[in-house]
Amino acid sequence: MAAAASSAIALRQAGNEEFRRGQYGPAAALYTRALALLEAAGEAAAEERSVLLANRAACHLKEGACRLCVADCSGALDLVPFGIKPLLRRAAAYEALERYQLAYVDYKTALQVDCSVQAAHDGVNRMTKALLEKDGMNWRQKLPPIPTVPISAQMRWSVPSAEAPRANAPPATTLQGEPDQSGAGTERAQTLKEEGNELVKKGNHKKAVEKYSESLKLRQECATYTNRALCYLTLKQYEEAVQDCTEALRLDPKNVKALYRRAQALKELKDYRSSIADIKSLLKTEPKNTAALRLLQELNRA
Repeated sequence: MAAAASSAIALRQAGNEEFRRGQYGPAAALYTRALALLEAAGEAAAEERSVLLANRAACHLKEGACRLCVADCSGALDLVPFGIKPLLRRAAAYEALERYQLAYVDYKTALQVDCSVQAAHDGVNRMTKALLEKDGMNWRQKLPPIPTVPISAQMRWSVPSAEAPRANAPPATTLQGEPDQSGAGTERAQTLKEEGNELVKKGNHKKAVEKYSESLKLRQECATYTNRALCYLTLKQYEEAVQDCTEALRLDPKNVKALYRRAQALKELKDYRSSIADIKSLLKTEPKNTAALRLLQELNRA
């Protein structure tokens, strides 16, 4: 058994090398051999098998074999639930197959595991737009259930691995656009946000959106989302404004600016019921907010 596990690890590492060279077919073949070796030996190493399946799924995704990618990711998740990489790879495959509801669920699940993954935020934004176009304002009612990720799974993925860097996963499939949590990244995010604020004062909302977007790639911050939402409102990009406010409220569920701006955007999208719900939530925090009271009167007349 130990010999099989050792040989499987060697095959996996060889597969990773092939992947780095862009040889996705040979890499997938090596991962398949490693899996067969573990199964033949009766090896019960669920985590190693899950990694191999997720790595082979990355090869399938690169080659456009999206259904095979979905199958391998599902197998990986059966072995080790809530793995961030198989969730993201399956979501990407579902997206390519235009199965937007399932992609949305996987991206949202990934965010429960690790809310800092920019690839998942971007995926949610894309799927929200696609589902709005496909199913209209009631698209959320048609979604499959989004699983609740237990705290233990969230903690597991937040603990740094003791293994050598990139020992398990092909480096070319590390999460793209993952926020830089270093001090330099945080400082740069703040600078970009301030540059965006200056552009807003000058009325250049389109350029400000670019600055806020760059900042959010480095650090998820409630104020940056609400600032970008204000720009989207001015630019009449109401769906984007709704999404940004939703992200801000995920970080701060009682944020007054996010509730007010989402209510404004929802009003423009003629989703009056949801807009009223946001204003009522805001008024629980600030009962005398005059702008909110005025908007509520407008909504009641709509």
